[in-house]
Amino acid sequence: MRALNLTAEEFADLAKQRLRPEPPSPGDMIARPRGDHDLQPHPVPLPDEKAAIPAAVLIAIVPRPDGPTVLLTQRAASLRSHSSQVAFPGGRVDAVDGSPLITALRETEEEIGLPRARVQTLGFLDAYLTGTGYRIVPVVALVEPPFSLILNAHEVEAAFETPLSFLLDPANHRREGREWQGLYRTYYAMPFGDRYIWGATAGMIRNLYERLAD
Repeated sequence: MRALNLTAEEFADLAKQRLRPEPPSPGDMIARPRGDHDLQPHPVPLPDEKAAIPAAVLIAIVPRPDGPTVLLTQRAASLRSHSSQVAFPGGRVDAVDGSPLITALRETEEEIGLPRARVQTLGFLDAYLTGTGYRIVPVVALVEPPFSLILNAHEVEAAFETPLSFLLDPANHRREGREWQGLYRTYYAMPFGDRYIWGATAGMIRNLYERLAD
């Protein structure tokens, strides 16, 4: 599999061609949801998509002079779940949101203070089902600099950017595993410097790569 080394303009053009123009609906018979269940060495039943907690995240691509980057966060250590893990900004869908896009924009503003006016939506990935019971819709977008971030310390410890070329190089997509709830579970990991990108975040990055490289 080949690495994708794209400019921001090339990425935007390819994303508009190959991503979903609308968010996937639960139970969509055409787009099978992706997720942790895809990666296991033993058969794992497909999670109940309609029973999962709906959520959305923003995969924000930032054009930079040295090449586009992906905006990521490190969750606060005080959080009850997934503390200190690398994640995309986002969270649960509220009933008033109306769409995963609104959820991703609202949660991103709340977590890191990124104004939604700086966000240009490019498309949507297939839903991602996690082993912890969430159905996540990834919203892929360009974020036009300059912008400044204001972190919500209750939710986010840090925000940082990782080169898109690194994340879209399959040579950096490691398969690792550990025991969880009595079973050996495998997942993607993409360590970058002192940041350990893994689990659902790395899984969604892998799905983005596969969709663009198809």
